[in-house]
Amino acid sequence: MFEKSLYDLIRGLRNHKGNEKEYMQNCLKECRSEIRSQDLDLKATALLKLIYLEMFGHDMSWASFNVLEVMASPKYHQKRVGYLGAIQSFRPDTEVLMLATNLLKKDLTAASTTTIALPIITLPHVITPSLALSVLSDLLPRLSHTHPAIRKKTIVTLYRLALVYPETLRAAWPRIKERLMDKGEDPSVTAAIVNVICELGWRRPHDFLPLAPRLFELLVDSGNNWMAIKLIKLFATLTPLEPRLVRKLLPPLTEIIQTTPAMSLLYECISGIIQGGILGSGEDADGREEIASLCVSKLRGMIMIDGDPNLKYVALLAFNKIVLTHPWLVAQQEDVILECIDSTDISIRIKALDLVQGMVSSDNLVSIVSRLMRQLKLASGDRKAANLSGSSPGDSDSDDLETTIDSAPKSSNQTPLLPDDYKVDVINRILNMCSQNNYGFLTDFEWYIDILTQLIRTAPLPRPINDMELVSSKSNNGDISERIGGELRNITVKVQALRPTCVRAAEAILSQLNSEAPVGHPVVSGALTPIAWIIGEYSTELSAPDDILGTLLQLISKTSSPECLAACLQAAMKVFSLVAGDQLAPWTPERKSKISLLMARFIHSFEALILHPNLEVQERAVEFTELLKLTAEAASSQEASTDTVHQDPPLLLTQAIPSLFAGWEFKSVAPAAQKNVPLPEGLDLDEPINPNLNFLLASAESISIPVDETDEFESYYYQRPAATSISSEPAISKLADGRDDIVSSYQQPTEETYLDADILAKRKAERLERNRDDPFYIGESNSIQRSSTPIHNILQNSNGPDLDVDSIPIMELDLDKLSAGVDHSRPQATKPARRTPRQKIVVAADENLGSNGANTPRNYDSENSSDAAVSRVRSSNGAKKLKQSLLGVDSTSIGALSLEGDTSNGGSGGPGFDPEAQRREEAEMAQAMKEVERLRLEMQRANERIQVAQGVDAAGTVVKKKKKTAKKPKAAANEGEGEEEGAAVVAPVKAKKKKKKPAAIDDGEVGAAVAAEEAVVKPKAKKKKARPAEIEESAA
Repeated sequence: MFEKSLYDLIRGLRNHKGNEKEYMQNCLKECRSEIRSQDLDLKATALLKLIYLEMFGHDMSWASFNVLEVMASPKYHQKRVGYLGAIQSFRPDTEVLMLATNLLKKDLTAASTTTIALPIITLPHVITPSLALSVLSDLLPRLSHTHPAIRKKTIVTLYRLALVYPETLRAAWPRIKERLMDKGEDPSVTAAIVNVICELGWRRPHDFLPLAPRLFELLVDSGNNWMAIKLIKLFATLTPLEPRLVRKLLPPLTEIIQTTPAMSLLYECISGIIQGGILGSGEDADGREEIASLCVSKLRGMIMIDGDPNLKYVALLAFNKIVLTHPWLVAQQEDVILECIDSTDISIRIKALDLVQGMVSSDNLVSIVSRLMRQLKLASGDRKAANLSGSSPGDSDSDDLETTIDSAPKSSNQTPLLPDDYKVDVINRILNMCSQNNYGFLTDFEWYIDILTQLIRTAPLPRPINDMELVSSKSNNGDISERIGGELRNITVKVQALRPTCVRAAEAILSQLNSEAPVGHPVVSGALTPIAWIIGEYSTELSAPDDILGTLLQLISKTSSPECLAACLQAAMKVFSLVAGDQLAPWTPERKSKISLLMARFIHSFEALILHPNLEVQERAVEFTELLKLTAEAASSQEASTDTVHQDPPLLLTQAIPSLFAGWEFKSVAPAAQKNVPLPEGLDLDEPINPNLNFLLASAESISIPVDETDEFESYYYQRPAATSISSEPAISKLADGRDDIVSSYQQPTEETYLDADILAKRKAERLERNRDDPFYIGESNSIQRSSTPIHNILQNSNGPDLDVDSIPIMELDLDKLSAGVDHSRPQATKPARRTPRQKIVVAADENLGSNGANTPRNYDSENSSDAAVSRVRSSNGAKKLKQSLLGVDSTSIGALSLEGDTSNGGSGGPGFDPEAQRREEAEMAQAMKEVERLRLEMQRANERIQVAQGVDAAGTVVKKKKKTAKKPKAAANEGEGEEEGAAVVAPVKAKKKKKKPAAIDDGEVGAAVAAEEAVVKPKAKKKKARPAEIEESAA
C-alpha cells in the first residue's frame, strides 16, 4: 500500500533534475520487483510505470509475460493497462503472442462494448498472418454490432489485417459494401469505409468503379470536410478509368472551390482536379477552361496570404502541375510567383524556380532572368564584402574587431546569404530557360552574351582540385562556370552573325580571369577551358591578338587543371600562327627579332609542362616545343630583308604551322550522334598500340634529365615586380555602401541592378553606335546640356533658386538678323530615312547521323523538365507505382486480389484484372476496326462503280470554259469498264462553234470502242487525223 504510483514517479523525476538517470534506474528496480507480485493492482501499477519509462528508451520486452497476465484480468481498468502494455511492447516476433490468441478471441466476443474495443484497437499493432487467420471469424460479426464505434474500429482493423493477410478483404468486402450502401449508417462508420476504400483505390481502382454513384452522393450531400477530401482523392484515381465522371464531377467540385472556407479542402479539390486529368480532358472545353481559371485564381489567393509559408508551398506545388496543361494561365500570375523567388524560405524559392522554368516564354524570359540575376548579384556582393572584411583578421587590432562586431546588427536587414548549391541551381535554370528549343525564346542575343559574362563573375568558386584529379583529365563536375563558358561556346559555333561579339566577350573574360587571380594562386574557374577554345578557334576575330597571346602565356603558368592547360596550349599556338604566319608582311629585322623572342618565350613556357603528370598536357607540350624549336632554327637561319634584297619568311612559320589548324569549320553536333557512327571492322580497343609499352615506360623513368638553372629570361618574364598596392580593389568600392534597397516590384528590373558597370558601359556604347544614324532616336550630345536651357541658366544666375517674376529679363528679338541666315528657297523633297532593319539571327541546328529520334538532345533535365512532365502525365494515366505504406508492411499482394467473383477458381476469386488480357483485347478490337473500315471502303467503291455504270462520273465532271483564242485541241475524257476497269480513249477535239456532247458509256469492250469512235472528231482546218491520246486511270 506504500508503493509509488505513476504520479509519484513523474513528480520524483521532476524533483531530481540533473540526476534523472540514477532515479530512473532505481524506479526500474522497484518495478521489476513489483511486477512479480501476485496482487493485480500492484502488478498493473508497476506495468503502467514501465510503460512510462519505456517512452524514455528503456526496454520492457522482458515483462511480456507479465503484460499477458494483466491483460487477462477481469477488471476493466487493469485489462486496459495490460492492452496498453501490449501495444507498447509486443512485436510480431514476441513469443508470448501465441498465448494471447485465445484471450483476444474471448475478448472479441465479450458482452461489454468497452471490453470489445480493447482487442480491436490492439490487433493492428501486433497482427501476424497466423493471428489474422485465427481472429478473422470472430472479428467479422463485429461489423453488425449495434454500437457504431465498434463497427468503425472493426472496419479500420480489417484493413490492417488485409495488409498482412489479403484474403481478409474477400471475406469482409460484402459486409463493408453493405455498410456503405446503407444510407442510414452512422457518418463515422461511413467515413471509416471511405478512408479504407481510398487507401485501396490507388492499388486496384477498377474494383471500385461500381461504387461511383454512392460515392458521388456522399461527396454532394456530406458536410464532412475530411470525408470530402478522401472522396476527391478517390475520384482522382477513378476518372482515368471512366472519363464520363469528369462531366459529373465538375459542378460539385466547382461549388466546393467557390464556397468552402477550409484551405485544406480547397487545396485537395484543386489537387484532385489536376491529378484526375480533368484539366487535360478532351471533353467540355469551355467547362475545363472555366475550372482552370478558377483554380488558378484561388491558388493566387493562397500565395498572397501573408504569414503562412505552408499555403505558399502547396500553392506552388499545384501551380507546377497546372503549368503542364495551362501554361498561359499560370504565366498571368507572374507577379506573385516572382515574389516567391525572393522568399526567405529556401524550399519556396526552389518550387518557384521550378514554376518559372515551366512557364517561361519569349515575352517573359527577360523579366524572369533579370529577377534571378539581381538576386545572384546581391548575394555575390554580400559574399565579396564579407570576404573583404575578413580577409586579413590577423592584421587588424581590437578596435577593428569591435567595429566588425558592431556592424553585424546593421546588416540584419540585408539580403540573407544564399548557399552555393542554391546559386548553382539558379544558374543552371537560367541557362536551361535561355537555351531551350535551340534558343527559340531569345530575342536579343547580345543581352544573353552579357548575361553569360555576368554569370561567370557571380558564379560560386568550385572546390579545390586534389592530386588524383590533377592526374586524370576529368573536369570538376561541381564547377558551374564551365557550363556557362560552354553556353558561350555554343552560341559562338551556332550563331555565325554573333561570332565577333562572342570573341570580344571571351577576350574580356580571359583578361578578367588573369587579373583577378591572386599572386601564387592558380586560376580555378572552369570557364577557362571553353573561353580558351573560342579564342583559339576564332582567333581571326580577335581585336588585339598580341595582348591575348601574352595573357594566354601568363594563364598557362597559373592554371592547375589539366583540361584548362590543354585548351590554353592549343589556343596559344593558334593565336601564334595568326600573329606570326602573315605571308604578306615583310621579313624585316624588327619582325625577325619579335618572332624570335616570342618563340623563345613559348618554348620556355612549354618546356615546364613536358613532364606534366597528365598525358594530354604532356603530349601537346612536347609536340609544340619541338615544332617551335625547328621553327626558331629556321627563323634564325633566314636572313632579314633589306632595302635591296627581299627575303621571304620561313615556310615553317607561314605555311606549316598555320596548316595544322586550317581545315573544315566546326559545327554543333547532337550529343548522341556518336552512337550512330558504325564501328569499323577489326577494331580491338583492348589490343595495345605498342607491345613494348611497359618496357618503354620503365626505361623512361630511369633517364635522368639535368635541371637548368634559372636564367635571366625567366626572371624577366615570369617574376613579378614588387606590388605597389596590397589590394586591387577599385576606389569606388571603398566608399560607403550606397546600394539601394530592393524594389519589391514584379516588373522587369533595370540592367543596373544585375549587370556590372563595365558591361553597362559597353552596352551603352553599342546602343549609341547602333542608333547614331537613326532619325527616330534622340541621342546625347556633349556640347548641349539637356538638363538646362539658356533661359533657365539666365534665370538661375540672376535670381537664384527663388524665381522672381518681376526680375525676368526681356530678351531682344530681332527678326531681320534671324532671317538673314535663313535660306528661303524651296527645300527639295527627300524621302524619310528608314530605321536600319535588325539583323536576322539564324541559329544552326545540331548535326546528327541518321534519323533516329532517340538522339535528339533534351532541352533540360530537372524536376519540371518537359520530358519529365510528359512522363508524369503518362504515369498518371497508366499504371501507378505502388507506394510504400507508412506502417512499413509490404502490401503488394493486395494488388493481385480481386474483390469480385467466386473463390472456386483456384482460390483466387475469379479471373480478376489481367493487363495482358486487356492489351490482347485492345489489339483484337483495333484489328476488327481495321476490317470494318476495309469493308466500308469496298462497299463505297462498289457503289461508285454502279454510279459509273449508270452514266455518272465517279471522279466528278470538270467543266471548263472554252477560250476563243485557244488553238490547242481540248481533250474530252471518257471512262468505261472493260477488262482493266477504267481504260478510256480520249481524242483531241478542236471545235470553234459548238461542243461535242459526252458519249454514253456502256459495259464491256464494245461500249468502250463505240464511245471512243464517237469521241473522235475531225478538225475542219486539217484533213490529217490527229493521233489519239490514251489515258489510263485506276479504278476508284
